[in-house]
Amino acid sequence: MKKSLTAYVNGRFLPLDDASIHIEDRGFQFADGVYEVIACFGGAFLDIEPHLQRLQHSCEAIRIPLPVTLPELESLVQQTYEKNPFTNAMAYIQVTRGIAPRSHQVSESMTPSLIITIRDLPMPSDEKLTEGVSAITLKDFRWGRCDIKSIALLASVMGKQEAAANCVDETFWIDGEGHLLEGCSTNVFALINGTLVTHPLDHRILGGITRKMVIRVAEKAAVNVEERPWKLTESGLSECMMSSTTSALLPVCRINGEPVGSGKPGPATKRLRAMIIDELEALRGV
Repeated sequence: MKKSLTAYVNGRFLPLDDASIHIEDRGFQFADGVYEVIACFGGAFLDIEPHLQRLQHSCEAIRIPLPVTLPELESLVQQTYEKNPFTNAMAYIQVTRGIAPRSHQVSESMTPSLIITIRDLPMPSDEKLTEGVSAITLKDFRWGRCDIKSIALLASVMGKQEAAANCVDETFWIDGEGHLLEGCSTNVFALINGTLVTHPLDHRILGGITRKMVIRVAEKAAVNVEERPWKLTESGLSECMMSSTTSALLPVCRINGEPVGSGKPGPATKRLRAMIIDELEALRGV
């Protein structure tokens, strides 16, 4: 029997099949909005406060007033979760500038739209954990404010299409000098001469919440961490890994058809993923 899902839309809880937004919502017309995705394990949300703070940052960056306070939003996310039948779930939150006749000019009188949905949390397959994932690289053609979690994701959709056409799992963006920035929906790390390296936070990457967790557990494991521009061609690069809310941390074993290191999940990736999973299990009370 199909599960009946419930969404929150602008002050009301509605059956998902009946939930809708006006055709002139600026999220639909202009992709004028931002979003967050938060993982939930056994009813406990992972790092919900940093996620909501990042949502607030994104709203402020494009001058959309968040329609509720952060404590109110946290309560709404919890209420929406409780109305949906998933043990492990992901909450999707979207805020747009609101509904108005289509015009590039922004009206200060608009009321922002807020929606929340809950879905089952997909888990990485055993094959991805034991064999690793693969990726390609593309020259970055996204807009210049990737630190804003915008709903304007056409470039990422195109990147994912290119990955699928090449039978790989992800596309990583490369800047004009050949530095690896991030993936379409992931942050990316490399182990270079024993140091965990990832691109620094700037306008060209999103400050991933899981990225922050990876850095924290690496420091806890006494692994040196450097946030700096890096290239796939650097000497001493032995492992790559990518992080996201939905997959935690995964080994990246082939890029552009070439093996990374041994071509198998490396010991550092395995150790860091195990530490993250331990934290998730503790969150679930396992």
